[in-house]
Amino acid sequence: MLYIVPTPVGNLEDITLRAIQVLKNADAIIAEDTRKSGILLRHFEISKPLVSFHKFNEHQIVSRLVDRMQQGDTLALVSDAGTPGISDPGFLLVRAAIAADIEVITLPGATAMIPAVVNSGLPCDKFIFEGFMPQKKGRHKLMESLKTESRTMIFYESPHRLLKTLELFKETFGEDRKAAVCREISKIHEQTHRGTMVELIAYFTETDPRGEIVLVVNGAD
Repeated sequence: MLYIVPTPVGNLEDITLRAIQVLKNADAIIAEDTRKSGILLRHFEISKPLVSFHKFNEHQIVSRLVDRMQQGDTLALVSDAGTPGISDPGFLLVRAAIAADIEVITLPGATAMIPAVVNSGLPCDKFIFEGFMPQKKGRHKLMESLKTESRTMIFYESPHRLLKTLELFKETFGEDRKAAVCREISKIHEQTHRGTMVELIAYFTETDPRGEIVLVVNGAD
């Protein structure tokens, strides 16, 4: 069996009781970064073998992990923060497990995008999640495809690319399009800055953006 286990995006206490129990009962824990996951596991006094699983090795070890489960092991997959598979490694393993008739169970739990879209104050009855923007190729093509998108849009972005992305959004959606920049969700320095593209660009030109960022953009009228 394969369990997909969401882990806190900030405060460690955001983990669910069920997630703790699954991690304690698994034969091994597959982790994006074993050092980061080790901090979480030690906090909850969980001692299990860790297997490193990230974007640089996932293609090489998927079959080995499937073999372990076919031989009877129950494995739990975690990422550095949030739900595996959502802008994190996980999809390849889930697909391979399903193809091998291995039962896959995904636990509900932490993800950064849901608190961000609700806290943004923008419509959250319908929204689309775009994840991380393409760094180079495909960036402008994506923007063109979203010009007339009427649903609220959610993006992940790094601090050093935030201003460049906001400028691109201003060019694409207009300077008066409303948005929210949510940073460090569930952490000590959690903040949400709301405003038009012009206002957000002005603020983050004066204030150096830091931490993990979720961008929420209002849809077209």
